[in-house]
Amino acid sequence: MSATTALAALRARLTGELVDGDHPRYDEARRVYNGMIDKRPLAIAYCGSVADVVASVRAAAEHGWLLAVRGGGHNGGGLGTCDGGLVIDLSRLHAIDVDAVKKTARVEGGATWGMVDHATHTFGLATPAGIISTTGVGGLTLGGGVGHLTRRCGLTIDNLIEADVVLADGRHVTTNATTLPDLFWAIRGGGGNFGVVTAFTYRLHDVHTNYAGPMLWDLERAAEVMAWYDDVIAKAPRELNGFFLYLVVPSGPPFPEALHGRSMCGVAWCYSGPLDRAESVFAPIRQYGPPALDLVGPIPHPAMQSMFDALYPPGLQWYWKADFFGPLNAATIGSHVEHGSQLPTALSSMHLYPVDGAAADVDASATAWNYRHARYAGVIVGVDPQPAQRETITQWTRGYWEALHPHSLGGAYVNFMMDEGDDRVRATYGPNYTRLSAVKKAFDPQNLFRVNQNIVPTASSMAAGA
Repeated sequence: MSATTALAALRARLTGELVDGDHPRYDEARRVYNGMIDKRPLAIAYCGSVADVVASVRAAAEHGWLLAVRGGGHNGGGLGTCDGGLVIDLSRLHAIDVDAVKKTARVEGGATWGMVDHATHTFGLATPAGIISTTGVGGLTLGGGVGHLTRRCGLTIDNLIEADVVLADGRHVTTNATTLPDLFWAIRGGGGNFGVVTAFTYRLHDVHTNYAGPMLWDLERAAEVMAWYDDVIAKAPRELNGFFLYLVVPSGPPFPEALHGRSMCGVAWCYSGPLDRAESVFAPIRQYGPPALDLVGPIPHPAMQSMFDALYPPGLQWYWKADFFGPLNAATIGSHVEHGSQLPTALSSMHLYPVDGAAADVDASATAWNYRHARYAGVIVGVDPQPAQRETITQWTRGYWEALHPHSLGGAYVNFMMDEGDDRVRATYGPNYTRLSAVKKAFDPQNLFRVNQNIVPTASSMAAGA
């Protein structure tokens, strides 16, 4: 059967829309968040129902098409799309059902975190997510989920109660701690290796208004600020989160004009405990320095979650490198100061996200997410709107990472990785990789779901399509 005939048959089965290369919206439909990614799929299936997802998975398996799954399209390495294959786009599946009594939310796989925050905030509730609200729930959750609430509430996967999944053989199943428990274990950190998740059910927490925002210090103080920050995080109450960053101060409000365009270091704080205790929590923090800029104050949780949206719209050029780290030491700090003080473009940055506190309470073998002993998930991002800057931001990011990697714990947070090969995937999952490979063999023996940070099933089970 020709590809044209096969696509026509799939189109006839969908309640949604199939966009192929002849469609006037094809170039728009194939775009993802990272403008550096320029792939040309055979077609994009905008699924309007779970049945559409099932039909698309079965069509890809039947015709031997490469298959990619796209939620929000934010994956740094462009692993929500592919060349010459079928892309399942979940963006039309975005219903959210909040149970304020049970403090849970059932979220369809195409929703974004901004949609979730909007739905849960009405009830004074939230679940841990990332820091940009246009991010899709699927990719972030399946990779682990690090953000402003990590120290208090754990990773996103630590708040996942169950999930509905379309498997490689087309079955639609529900998985949780007692039903298909191996699958539930694997999807909590194992990425999109095991199927298409059409719905997630999350545990919610009492979060409404945070006491949050950035504090910035002059770059010449970066080494001492990093050492001080590392000590603060180690001793901080779990309600206090804050990620360290190097940045170029944006040229616009709320930043004062005197700081526009300056390279600085800082901490983006988020305290999610009782507001009447916030001032006392920040009193010793404010005594240090003082910072050159202090914008910390009460802010509704959805506003905090979307604070970086305008700064990083879709279509920018991104190059990512990442690692996990333990407590900071003089050598690590020295590498950060050397490279973090040389940001190549106005949007390039380095972030250190704490992954201690509640996230560290979970045993490393309890979910696929292996690095429960890490202090930080670090990420270096070269970012610029101009394709001409691609080489500049790539070389800076790689140079920074190469200097830091010897001080790392070996693996990286999968949501911060580009397409970096099997060795990096194995280093990231560590001793959990063997079990993940066995679960992969059980649920996707032909490796249909391989456009991801791929976990390979046992070699003897592989077919030519892998």
